[in-house]
Amino acid sequence: MEGIINIKVTDREGVTHELEAPTDMNMNLMEVCKSYELPVEGTCGGMALCASCHMYILSDHQLADLSDDEEDMLDQAFFVEDNSRLGCQIPITEELEGLEVKLAEVE
Repeated sequence: MEGIINIKVTDREGVTHELEAPTDMNMNLMEVCKSYELPVEGTCGGMALCASCHMYILSDHQLADLSDDEEDMLDQAFFVEDNSRLGCQIPITEELEGLEVKLAEVE
């Protein structure tokens, strides 16, 4: 279906959820996860002011570089890895078809 991409999200219990995400609604990955009621808080509302949407990118998708704000938040987060990103900073685009992520542990 045009305007919809497929994303796989593994939750903190190891269960993989196959999500459909619209590319024409200006959403980010955190918002998509929340719309499926996955345990992603997004406390700051997507402003990169917290790390409650911290996740790990598992697939080889090319994402935009970390912004200074995102990098600052990840510096303060727990369980940060080389593939850590904030879901609120990943806009949903056609190029993310097949993206695979895992939700990061919380403290």
